[in-house]
Amino acid sequence: MTGIASAATSVVIGAVAGATRSIRVGSGGIMLPNHSPLVIAEQFGTLESLYPGRIDLGLGRAPGTDPWTVRALRRPPMASDTFAADVAELQALLGPVHEGQSIQATPGAGTNVPIWILGSSMFGAQLAARYGLPYAYASHFMPDLLMPALESYRAGFTPSAQLDRPYSMAGVNVFAADTDAEARRLMTSAQQSITNRFRGRAGRLPPPIDDIDSYWNPAEKAEISARMSCSVAGSPATVRAGLLQFIEQTQVDEVIVVSAIYDHAARLHSYEIVADALIASR
Repeated sequence: MTGIASAATSVVIGAVAGATRSIRVGSGGIMLPNHSPLVIAEQFGTLESLYPGRIDLGLGRAPGTDPWTVRALRRPPMASDTFAADVAELQALLGPVHEGQSIQATPGAGTNVPIWILGSSMFGAQLAARYGLPYAYASHFMPDLLMPALESYRAGFTPSAQLDRPYSMAGVNVFAADTDAEARRLMTSAQQSITNRFRGRAGRLPPPIDDIDSYWNPAEKAEISARMSCSVAGSPATVRAGLLQFIEQTQVDEVIVVSAIYDHAARLHSYEIVADALIASR
């Protein structure tokens, strides 16, 4: 897919884990219909063996691509229909080996890599609840079902060997800068990018512009603004207030901070502001 750094998720995770010492590194995520559960178990079992206690495996149900790429992956078009069974198979492959078990992930068996269910619909919330797994909702681009999905997940949660209570995460687009005006300008890169996809012209993240209203029409503005309703753009004080409000509203345990900022230095500065804001809120 044009516009992303790499589609080889496990390779990128290995590079990030190898360049760091203590942070957890995970997938956000592996679109399981595109892969054999055994292959994913061995990939993430290898990562867990190399970087013990630092690897998370986030799983999604959507193919995440077009029909031509699905065919190139040699996966059946209806592979998403078996997502629940594939998750259970993957759990078993990462769990302890049982007597007489003929298929084993090597490495992978017995690593018990923590699994997350990722979603933007009620299906993922209900599956995560049924399997007793942590749940991450993609509210940074699909906000409409955020609260119903979280409520469904918490209400239906069944404790499991991995998790004894509901544990949730949700996404927020964050554009932080020294001033509100500069942060809003940084956000125009993401606004243009989503507008371009809406127009059927996906591509790399464009540089920011001074006047986003000159770029989109009123209908596009309404659509993209709705999709980005879970967003915070502003100075350190504005970002801190916005994130605290989001956490209070959703009661999530963790927040996915998504910062599609064109300039690398500005993006790093944005993350530094977010980190300082969250540390100050403790």
